[in-house]
Amino acid sequence: MTSTAVKTDDANREIFLVDGSGYIFRAYFALPQNLTNPAGQPVGAVLGFTNMLVKLVNDLRAPYLAVIFDAARRNFRYDIYPEYKANREEAPEDLRPQFPLFRVATEAFGIPAIELEGFEADDLIATYTKRALAEGFRVTIVGTDKDLMQLVRPGVRLYDPIKNKYLGADDVVEKFGVPPHQVADVQALAGDSVDNVPGVPGIGVKTAAQLITEYGDLETLLSRAGEIKQPKRREALIENADKARISKKLVLLDENVDVSMGIEAMKARDPDRQTLEAFLAEQGFKSVLTRIGVAASADTAQALRPASVQSHAAATAPAAPAVSDLPPAADNQYVMINDEKTLQEWIDAAYEAGRIAIDTETTHLTPSRADIVGISLSVVPGRGAYIPLAHRTQTDLLGGGAPATTQLPTARVVEMLKPLLEDPAILKIGHNVKYDWQILARQGIRMTPCDDTMLMSFVLDGSAHGHGMDELAELFCGHTTIKYADVAGTGKNQVTFDLVPVDKATTYAAEDAEITLRLHHILKPRIAAEKMATVYEDIERPLIPIIAEMELAGIKADPQVLQSLSHEFGMRLEALEKDIHQLAGHPFNIASPKQLGVVLFEEMGLEGGSKTKTGDWSTAAGVLEDLAGTPIIDKVLQWRQLAKLKSTYADTLVDQINPATGRVHTSFHMTGTNTGRLASTDPNLQNIPIKTEEGRKIRAAFVAEPGHKLLSVDYSQVELRLAAAMADVERLKQAFHDKRDIHAITAAQVFGVPLAEVTPELRRSAKAVNFGIIYGISGWGLAKQLDIPAGEANEFIRRYLSRFPEIQTYMEAKKEEARQHGYVKTHYGRKIVIPNIHNKMQGLRLGAERQAINAPLQGTAADIMKMAMAKMPHALATAGLSARMLLQVHDELVFEVPDAELEKTAAVVRDVMEHVVTLAVPLDAEAGSAPNWSDAH
Repeated sequence: MTSTAVKTDDANREIFLVDGSGYIFRAYFALPQNLTNPAGQPVGAVLGFTNMLVKLVNDLRAPYLAVIFDAARRNFRYDIYPEYKANREEAPEDLRPQFPLFRVATEAFGIPAIELEGFEADDLIATYTKRALAEGFRVTIVGTDKDLMQLVRPGVRLYDPIKNKYLGADDVVEKFGVPPHQVADVQALAGDSVDNVPGVPGIGVKTAAQLITEYGDLETLLSRAGEIKQPKRREALIENADKARISKKLVLLDENVDVSMGIEAMKARDPDRQTLEAFLAEQGFKSVLTRIGVAASADTAQALRPASVQSHAAATAPAAPAVSDLPPAADNQYVMINDEKTLQEWIDAAYEAGRIAIDTETTHLTPSRADIVGISLSVVPGRGAYIPLAHRTQTDLLGGGAPATTQLPTARVVEMLKPLLEDPAILKIGHNVKYDWQILARQGIRMTPCDDTMLMSFVLDGSAHGHGMDELAELFCGHTTIKYADVAGTGKNQVTFDLVPVDKATTYAAEDAEITLRLHHILKPRIAAEKMATVYEDIERPLIPIIAEMELAGIKADPQVLQSLSHEFGMRLEALEKDIHQLAGHPFNIASPKQLGVVLFEEMGLEGGSKTKTGDWSTAAGVLEDLAGTPIIDKVLQWRQLAKLKSTYADTLVDQINPATGRVHTSFHMTGTNTGRLASTDPNLQNIPIKTEEGRKIRAAFVAEPGHKLLSVDYSQVELRLAAAMADVERLKQAFHDKRDIHAITAAQVFGVPLAEVTPELRRSAKAVNFGIIYGISGWGLAKQLDIPAGEANEFIRRYLSRFPEIQTYMEAKKEEARQHGYVKTHYGRKIVIPNIHNKMQGLRLGAERQAINAPLQGTAADIMKMAMAKMPHALATAGLSARMLLQVHDELVFEVPDAELEKTAAVVRDVMEHVVTLAVPLDAEAGSAPNWSDAH
């Protein structure tokens, strides 16, 4: 480990004070909590905490450093207010046994671990901050707890180690609406439900900030509370003045704690190697050793062999080495291949290993527009290679100069690699391999079979963390990767990859392939061990080449239709603008929220407005939608929707038509949503509104090639059918089997009338409840949707749940599942993380509960759609049909079909979609076809 000891001069008079207690919980929720050490003890949070220490020591080079913890026992605030932190839940069961290890880890790195009975970590940090400033030090507080924001001032900043971001006074103002020295006053008024700080009822952070800004401090405000004009606010302050003062004592940090350790004792020093090795060996943290450059002794290496932290399921796949078996990062061998002999050696090694990790470097992020620049390979951990194919120098751009380096011809490399990459006996591994599949497909290679480490991570951990290679390398390998900007530059100086010097390109690209192989060794065994094989092997993995083909195919767009729409929308926007200006009485910039707010809530005096923390009126969509029915509001909402459609689609889509194909090639992200649904971007074709006239006109711009039609097939009421099946509601299941009007049936049940007497109004109400209930709709939400009193809406919901008690049982079971595990599962086992399920803020918690109800339904629908897509190419080919699948949008699939095959293709597609799985209710798919997408739906 490199020495961090430094001379005490001005450049190095900075102390890093780590909020150890605060970071523990961030580390716990940032890493998967199924990680154990060789003894089987949970250590996921300890690994995250340890990696943070490495960053402080190695990357940030902290000259002075200490980690501050909460003492285990009560502190002085309980004497002030016995109910302090009474609402706090017990720490998670698998976190509690890790608490002692955080202090052990800190001391193993030679860093002081400080705590003091009777005080919280924040008080000690405040005290050391004050003392350090007095001694001429700058202070960086590693932590983002809101209480610590009181301490920001000249010479003091916060650092978020997870986001790698420094926070200063401006960030405090953004969060609290006041500068740091007034934060405690705002907190005293607003209170804190998490720590059970009472505050003043009815006053939130926003209002508190306004009051403190106006009156200067809490005491002045309380002494002049009688001056406040708003009756409720005035009464609340007068009646709860004592609570506010108590709250101030609870939130204000103590800067004068009698601490024994001096600042000089926190001077960075090298850890005792034997102590550090022993700790890391005991926990199985071999990757941390390699990251800090300490080579393990033979005994230590042997102790590290199980490495269950990184590959606790290795026993299920003995052929895959654990992370502890991989070479240290410093020993990685990255080579350039520019001769056929060396390339053949790597190909032979892949045949021997039975697998190869592969990555491509290109000139563009969109595969249909990208030119291949190079290919990187890895067969064994620790070794990677890069094959440059199209690197140039800046002089090449001007038409002269020597080649960037000796490079094999692309055609020859493709010829040599093609048999290997198409060999079904050799596994090809990539990270977001769909992209590489498309790049190689354009070179005539149909790569198979493929594994994708990005998809594995997504299937295993859902939205618990990101799935980019850089993040996973840090998370699972303890390795900081070379970033694209490091080799290609940033901003206006950034170059395309073909202009990156080959030596830099080799290290960068070979690392990508080699890290991908490492991640595969870690993640692949977890798939079986955590019973996620159905989701990965049957749902996600088969889709890689299918979605890749869809993206390459694209969909034809008519630029003349789009240009005509742009003109039409522009004329309508001008007309709406004139109407709005006439209603307002003068011209103004409708696109300016500030100007619009002044017109609506000051000049026109509309009620229901609210101001943002900047003091401007809010004109957010929700605010205006609540005021719908007012002529100017209705016009503004129409103007906004039309302006968005014009800019997002009518104007932009023309530029997104690939000139080489005449088609739009959207990207379908397989890890883009929490529920597993595909996400469409560049352009987003899933957000074109289908129920509006304007949205249908945009869809009409997507057309079939001559002699073809677009075939649209979508599932009917799929989530409602799944609710009936998954909640086991006999009456609803039977109604679907009998192909009866489900909304009329529900109306008859809920409103107690014969089916023949169900009116259109009753059916509309039942339909709203049917669809709303699977989204956890509230009485208020239903009332707003049906434009009825909240009491009447609540009665609708009560009747519904009393007639279908199975739905109520399902809803409560899913909420409890989320509370126990932090996630819910789809019918096929996909994990969907539910954040905020334990949040003390009621609004966030209720939102999480609604998500827990709907996510299994939406996720199961997504799973079924993906399984149908996976079966579709084979079904079409078996039937001798040449249709191409182009789009997947929500519950819909879009195909381009020769006119002569239309009827037979529709039948095959419907059959696959309706029978891809067997459920307690039948699935129903409806088909339509036309020359354009709009008329086909």
